[in-house]
Amino acid sequence: MKMLIFGATSAIAEAVARKVAYDHGDLFLVGRNSETLDLMAQDLSVRGAGRVGKANGDLTHLEKFTEWVESAAHFMKGIDVILIAHGSLGEQKELEKNSDLAFDIFNVNFISAALLAETSARYLEKGGRGVIAVIGSVAGDRGRQSNYYYGSAKAGLECFLQGLRNRLFPLGVRVLTIKPGFVSTPMTAHLKQNFLFAKPEVVATGILKAIRNHKDVVYLPWFWRWIMCVIQSIPEILFKRLKL
Repeated sequence: MKMLIFGATSAIAEAVARKVAYDHGDLFLVGRNSETLDLMAQDLSVRGAGRVGKANGDLTHLEKFTEWVESAAHFMKGIDVILIAHGSLGEQKELEKNSDLAFDIFNVNFISAALLAETSARYLEKGGRGVIAVIGSVAGDRGRQSNYYYGSAKAGLECFLQGLRNRLFPLGVRVLTIKPGFVSTPMTAHLKQNFLFAKPEVVATGILKAIRNHKDVVYLPWFWRWIMCVIQSIPEILFKRLKL
């Protein structure tokens, strides 16, 4: 497998990269922290990766998107999977008071992720094959007072990916929407952990399985599909009274 990973230093992305390395796949990593990328590349090479390339940059800098995809394709001599894994949770109460912070949350979680997916599509559709896998969230299934900025960005991303999937299907390119629940990562370190929190390695295994099985949408772990079915089924007249 030849995989390009955007947001490569995130916990889930790193867990995916390690599993690809174990299978001697090629990797190209894009992220903001050059020092962390260097350490990751060394680690993945030791774990068995074929080739490991990297590029440092801010994933909201739209003008770099095409360059990163083309660099990865040149380095690995092709791309099988493009994983878009960056995101930011934000603090709901702060977002309600600060429009600049709110814009950043929308920009990171929706705008940059969507436009990266479109840039990826322009490359993959030329060859008529490949997978664009994008990490969304179960938070996008229904707006809740505790995280409706983050959730609405992920909801917008899901709608975008549905349309992109519809456009690319006849061209031979697949689009996978990944919807994790709570995951034990630095982004959720401030939250109280409970039995619903999954390890990044568990989510990574589910992502690679969904790619192999040609899934369109995957909830990870699996039980979140049923949890969200229940939450979505609650009538709005009742839901607006709940503290969620």
